Amino acid sequence: MPLQLQKNRFLSEFSTFGIGGPIRYFVEVSSIEEMEEAYLLDFPKLILGKGSNCLFPDEGFDGLAILNKIDFCHWNENEVTVGSGHSFSLLGVQTARKGLSGLEFASGIPATVGGAVWMNAGANGRETCDSLKSVLFFDGARREYLRSELSFSYRTSPFQQMKGTILSATFALQSFPEARKSQLQIVEYRMKTQPLKEKSAGCIFRNPPGHSAGALIDKCGLKGVAVGGAKVSEIHANFIVNHASASASDVKELIRLVQEKVFEQTGVHLEPEVRMIHAK
Repeated sequence: MPLQLQKNRFLSEFSTFGIGGPIRYFVEVSSIEEMEEAYLLDFPKLILGKGSNCLFPDEGFDGLAILNKIDFCHWNENEVTVGSGHSFSLLGVQTARKGLSGLEFASGIPATVGGAVWMNAGANGRETCDSLKSVLFFDGARREYLRSELSFSYRTSPFQQMKGTILSATFALQSFPEARKSQLQIVEYRMKTQPLKEKSAGCIFRNPPGHSAGALIDKCGLKGVAVGGAKVSEIHANFIVNHASASASDVKELIRLVQEKVFEQTGVHLEPEVRMIHAK
């Protein structure tokens, strides 16, 4: 059955920020084969996952937005191969429940597995690449990359410089009877320290070497500062929340303002961690 392209959809539907304009064409894919078919269509393409860590433009996207629902888990003792559309947060829970350690930190991160690999998502001193064994990638042909072939760094993966899309990932984990307890402690800490009940994209800025971005912003007295409908969270200063129908322009202006104030007071330049998506 050929893919059914839709119109009259908005990026805000797929954004944890609740921000983003109209999409020219939209399609949801639920298998590797459907993703490959969609990726070969002759349009500018935007892969959508859980919609976190992204700021979508008010103008929308003049191309094809592909919602990744490739969702499977294949277990082999201490290894798991997962579809790139599988919930990364759920994977953290599933692995911990099996007494497997390495992905406890994923619990509570609103990302797909593909998005987490692409961003090298991390928390609690761990990163996605730490347990990664291999990645299945599509750039017109399927290619499997072993972890040893890939160079990762803080919130950076080689896939950010490659044209194509992640299809699945395999993780190698370690047996650890306390994995579930550790995972639950991480969730409890997040619930206390992050504005999880508000619309946000997660952490807005990268932590500068030797510093915490949130601590710097807090030190500069910027908690609660707002531009339009966007506001610096009063719970965690490295979150910007959409508290009143914020636009992407509001968020960008608030990012600029925070950067300016932090640099003026501390001499540290904050680099955005959130990915800025363009209309084309």
